[in-house]
Amino acid sequence: MRTLKISILDSSAQRCLVLEGTLSAPWTEELRAAWARANADLQNRKLIVDLKNVTAITQDGENTILKLMSEGAKFRSRGVLTKHVLRELSRKHRRNVGRKIDVLHKGMEEPKSTQ
Repeated sequence: MRTLKISILDSSAQRCLVLEGTLSAPWTEELRAAWARANADLQNRKLIVDLKNVTAITQDGENTILKLMSEGAKFRSRGVLTKHVLRELSRKHRRNVGRKIDVLHKGMEEPKSTQ
């Protein structure tokens, strides 16, 4: 079984979740739990998810990254493949946010007169 190591590095300006290994199930649930714990006690620091040492990302891993993006996660990476995956997921996230805003605006439009 492939594994994922999650380390937490704290400084006065930021908290960093450093991931090493394969981002796949069941480790995606562990990442979500680590994100929630790390996000709960930031004390005005930035929270960064560092993917520099991730060797593979499965579909479940991509779904987890997308979920964390929707919760405000910021990512750091290197390597062509990881950067490409993050870029594509970021585009998908922006499209999803745009759709939600469109739905909100449509719901706020005044009803048309039936006269």
